[in-house]
Amino acid sequence: MTTPTGAPAAWSALLADAVSKPGLISEAYSRFHGYSFGNQLLALWQCTLRGIEPGPINTFLHWQELGRNVKKGAKALTLCMPVTIKSRKNDVPDEGEEEPVQAGKRTIFVYKNRWFVLSQTEGEPYQPQELPSWSEERALSALSISRIPFTHLDGNAQGYAREQSVSISPIAFAPHRTLFHELAHVILGHTSESEMTDDDRTPRNIREVEAEGAALICCECLGLPGVEYSRGYLQHWLRADQIPDRSAQRIFKAADTILRAGRPAEKPSDPEPQQIT
Repeated sequence: MTTPTGAPAAWSALLADAVSKPGLISEAYSRFHGYSFGNQLLALWQCTLRGIEPGPINTFLHWQELGRNVKKGAKALTLCMPVTIKSRKNDVPDEGEEEPVQAGKRTIFVYKNRWFVLSQTEGEPYQPQELPSWSEERALSALSISRIPFTHLDGNAQGYAREQSVSISPIAFAPHRTLFHELAHVILGHTSESEMTDDDRTPRNIREVEAEGAALICCECLGLPGVEYSRGYLQHWLRADQIPDRSAQRIFKAADTILRAGRPAEKPSDPEPQQIT
């Protein structure tokens, strides 16, 4: 892996370590149930009818486990869920039902109202990353990127980027790392590829590697935690491959752009005192 002109040699070493050193995958990527497409549409329809901002779906107790409380008076959403019941003798599944899982039992589908979306809960809001050496608000302004509310139905998503905007979940495992990751997606042009043909698109695994590589470098440069999880994320998407040199150069450029955008403006030096004669 070559280091492009202007990028610190240490950054190349960071990416090399990211591939070779052990990494971790956070459990935050599997905290929420993977609801079916039909249930997601059903939840979205109910949110639209009630004027509720859509978002991750969870039960009352599971929201409490995540440190959030359902707002008083909030009305639960209805979803379709499988229920296993005892079968009567010689009972056969009805049309559209699954075969019995085991003898004497069968699965039916019923509608229950026990789910709530993120906007129906209360808890700590997303806190912008403000450090003495780097400011999120300054970076967003300099890069002309806006931060929008988190409305993704998948609670396992830590954040997302759309066009010139980013969104970070208020329950993100490492919000600072997610912010750098989503900013990199925008800077690298990944969010504009929806208008390209399939042949012009950057493969999904490369997009994720480039964004997370920039996030790793930003975290290291600013002394923020979570690098081991960046390594795990990169290794998951690389699947034993190496980071291509072209992607490494794009990673360095994106990280440098993000870091420069959030740094305090240099104050002009005081003029030399003039000697009065």
